[in-house]
Amino acid sequence: MTRIGLLSDTHGFLDEAVFKHFETCDEIWHAGDFGTMEVANGLTASSVLAITSGLTIRGVYGNIDGKEIRSIYPEQLVFMCEGVKVMIRHIGGSPPRYNPATRKELLLHQPQLFICGHSHILKIMYDDKLQCLYMNPGAAGKQGWHKIRTILRFVINGKEIKDCEVIELGKR
Repeated sequence: MTRIGLLSDTHGFLDEAVFKHFETCDEIWHAGDFGTMEVANGLTASSVLAITSGLTIRGVYGNIDGKEIRSIYPEQLVFMCEGVKVMIRHIGGSPPRYNPATRKELLLHQPQLFICGHSHILKIMYDDKLQCLYMNPGAAGKQGWHKIRTILRFVINGKEIKDCEVIELGKR
């Protein structure tokens, strides 16, 4: 069983509450728009925990992220988490209106879980056509038009994605 904390669109602001909500997580995934290296480093600073607890940090760069973040994080990740193939990109659209580049990648990789950010709209839905669960955690940062900052926490157990929790961090 792998416990995952998911966030996106921090835009240079990393709420300390994130660490409290993710303290039982085995992995933290960031779906892009870190905003600053301080945020990226803040997540990996919890890598002190990684050394002692095995915490894994994964992320992709977003459209506002500069050269330094792009040199560390890729545009897209495709990986296995237990028995689930996962694909993460910052800009993806949502079912059934994925952007053309994302649709091409989804058809190529055929993940069971697709995660993106960018829209600042919290949305979780199953795409019957692609047989893929879509997740967008909304925005954890203070910039953008969203009213409430959100993150997600969920579990992957074998081939099962379950126990998804929406966590509100407060007003933008």
